This record gives sequence, C-alpha cells and structure tokens, in this order.
Amino acid sequence: MRVLSRKTPINVTQIRTIMMAATQAPSKREGNISDSFVSLSGNARPPLPQRFLDLKKTLVCGHEDRVIDSWNRLLAELRRENQLISQDGPKIIPSLDFHNLDADLTRLRGELKKRGVAVVRGVVPEDEARSFKGEIEEYVRQNPQTKAFPPDDPQVYELYWSAPQLRARAHPNFLRVQAEFMNLWHKSDPESAVAITQPLTYADRLRIRQPGDATFALGPHIDGGSVERWELEGYGRGGVYNKIFEGSWEEYDPWDASTRVSAVMDNYNGLGACSMFRMFQGWLSMSTTNPFEGTLMVNPAVKLSTAYLLLRPFFRPIKEPDHVSPEAYLAPDNWEYAGSNMTSELQGATPGHGQELNHALHPHLDLDNTMVHVPQIKPGDFVIWHCDTIHAVDKVHRGKLDSSVLYIPICPVTELNARYLARQREAFLNGTPGPDFPGGRGEADHVDRPTEARFRSYATVEGQRAFGFEKLVTVEADTAGSKRVTSLANEILGF
Repeated sequence: MRVLSRKTPINVTQIRTIMMAATQAPSKREGNISDSFVSLSGNARPPLPQRFLDLKKTLVCGHEDRVIDSWNRLLAELRRENQLISQDGPKIIPSLDFHNLDADLTRLRGELKKRGVAVVRGVVPEDEARSFKGEIEEYVRQNPQTKAFPPDDPQVYELYWSAPQLRARAHPNFLRVQAEFMNLWHKSDPESAVAITQPLTYADRLRIRQPGDATFALGPHIDGGSVERWELEGYGRGGVYNKIFEGSWEEYDPWDASTRVSAVMDNYNGLGACSMFRMFQGWLSMSTTNPFEGTLMVNPAVKLSTAYLLLRPFFRPIKEPDHVSPEAYLAPDNWEYAGSNMTSELQGATPGHGQELNHALHPHLDLDNTMVHVPQIKPGDFVIWHCDTIHAVDKVHRGKLDSSVLYIPICPVTELNARYLARQREAFLNGTPGPDFPGGRGEADHVDRPTEARFRSYATVEGQRAFGFEKLVTVEADTAGSKRVTSLANEILGF
C-alpha cells in the first residue's frame, strides 16, 4: 500500500490509489434536505411490505409474554417522566460551561446520560462564531448557484466546504468537547473495534433560518435510518436493541459503543441517510436564539423514548381515540399485543428516510408536551444530543433575527467511519457533497472554495487528523481493540 507523505498535500490520484476496500457506494442524485424526510418531501408514506411483518414476528417469537409485561412497565414509567419533562421545560436540559468543562461533566454525568442532550456554553468565542455567518453569506453571494431548501427562499444550504465550516470543525475547543463527550460512552467489550479517544470529522450542512419561516417545519424525528432499527441486518447486526425486543428494556444501555460498531444505519442509500456512526448529533450556533425562534426541540428521555418507539409496532389500541377520553385511550388496559392482527407497520419508518414521530402514531410519548425547547443559545454555544434522541425544529420561526447553525456531529474511530472519512476526504478535494448527501457538482465550481493547503493553514494537527489528513494516534487509555481499529483506520486512510 502506498504511504502518503505527511509533508506534502494529498492529491486526488493518491487517494484513489489507496482507497482499496473503501469502495464507492452508488452515486446519489441531486437533491436537498427535504429528500431525507417524507413529511418534508410532500409524498405519501407507502405501506411496508410483508417482510416487515415477518421481521416483527421473528423479533419477539417465543417471549411475547415478557414483551407484553415490559410494555406495561414502560407505559407506567413514561407517565411519570412525561409529567416531569412537561413541568420543567427547557431547564431540564443540562447546561455546561466550556471553561469549566471537566467539573461540569463530572457533576452532570448522570443527568447527561439520562437526558441525552446538553448545551455547552462558549465553545467558540462569540465574536468568532458570529463572524462565521457573515462569511457564509458572502460565499453564497459569490456563488448564487448554491443549492438550498426551499429553493425560492433558502433556509438550509447544501454547503459542506465553506471556510467557516472547516474552521469550526477543526477548532481546538470543539475537538476537545467532542473528545470529552465521547467518554460518556463505554465499551461492554474491551476488544470492540472502536476508539473513543479522538473524534473524526463528518461534514454536514448549515442553516440560516429567517424570521417568519414555516417551510423548514421538520417535526419530531430521529436520524440514523428508520426501519434499520428493527432489521436484523441493520442495527440488529450489533444487537443494539436486543434487550428491548427481549422484554427487558430496563437493561438496555444507550451508551454501549460495542453494540454499535457493526450496526448498519443505511440499508437503502437514502439521500442524507447517515452511514457513519455518530455518537452525538449537534450544532454550533452562529446567532442568539430563544425558544420559538426557529430553534431546536428535543425529547430529553433517550432510553424511554427509544424503548417506546421500538415496541409501539407490536401493540394496538382496543378503542380508538374518537370513542374514549384521552386518558382512557392511553390507559394500559386499552392497549393489547397485536398478535394475529399485527401488520407490517413500523410507525413513522420509511426505507431510505429518517424516522418520524407524531402524537397520532406515538401517543404515549405525549410529544405535544415533552418536546421541549433548548434554552437561549448564543453564538459559539454547542448543542449536543444522543444519536437516538427525538428532536425537531420550531414549526414557525417567531423571532426577529435569523436562527443560524453549523451542523457538526461527534464520531469515533471505527472501520466504517474510517472508510467513510476516506471517501469524504476525496469529496472535499473535488468540492462535491459528502458521500451521504445528495450528489451533483456541489461546490466544485464555487468561487473561493477552500483548498487543502488553506485548510491546513488554520487547522492544528489534531484538526487535520480528524479530517483524515494526518495519521491517527493511540493513547495509553486505548484498549487493544481501540489500537487495532486505529491501525486499520490509518491503513484505510493511506498512512
């Protein structure tokens, strides 16, 4: 295998030579964020085929009674937790100060793992974060061909390689926060091929949502696939949710990285479907935004909401809501195991699209009251949520100023992630969208698009390492499995 020099920029020819097993997935057509969700696309949700009914029966076969008992325990716990979330609102979301990060992480560790969401204040200096937006707007002005959603009144831009995005992803403060939050995860198997001591970069979009906008009204959803959460060749490959399907949701651990290593999150090559393992999703704010001003909403009960989402397709109401009171409709004795009446439906799941949720399909989550706003956010604040967290955006931006963010998740080192990183690195050099995103020329012809040399000029060695331009390193705390996967990642990346 050819080894890349660390002193000279990597060119496209070299990368193509060393890609080896990192084969290209089928190219994706052009599009925008609306292609990722049925509700934004305007299309009807088609019924799922028979094989999904067969799958559902397989998942619970032989232990249906345990699943039924667990469902009833779950409904009781949800009632208690929903009341607390509705009562506390945004203040239930843990808030940390970057300048006191270690102490805050220790103090709030329990709440962080229970809630699955956090705000880290002051990760990037406020003036610097605010300046990012102006640079991006100038980049768009110079390149009016930039694609966005909706096309006639852009709110979400199909931009991945603007200078502010690159600087933010490689910012030393940002990399530190990413590394620290990965430590909320653990490995049940020390030999698991995942390293959680250094982050890898995932290039995502950005949002500049204008006051009054109602087009980017993305309701409650979860990224990282949809039907894959039930599929044996999806998340089932790692047994991520086995405890839930076995009727022991209390034993399910959302923070076990070992189960996620072999999970497949995108079996259908969807536009915007994520094929990289993101421990957390997140965004860096470029504006001051209050609740109801086009900002994020979350359901801060990651374990309970995940268990409910996955078990919901196995149960049905005895009496429909138009025949009983709301309380009677939600009562456990009004819900039964579907049994011989079970259908192929996986509520809100459509192959190739993100998982969507709503009150009609998932009534016990009480989403109208448990989707809470993040508190006031300032430029430079980082909002983070677990990859299984239900989240949404305000239906209408009722503020007076824009709500602007750079989407930046947190990704560990795995073989899958390294292979994606190699392809993403080539996309950067070509100016095209990352492999997960709608295709086309992207920014290939954009004026003032950053080059590799320009990126290296303002990225530290840690930032270049996260992007795949420098060799990954191990640390003393790494397990044998972590060291092996880091070595493999370096081979994939050509080092």
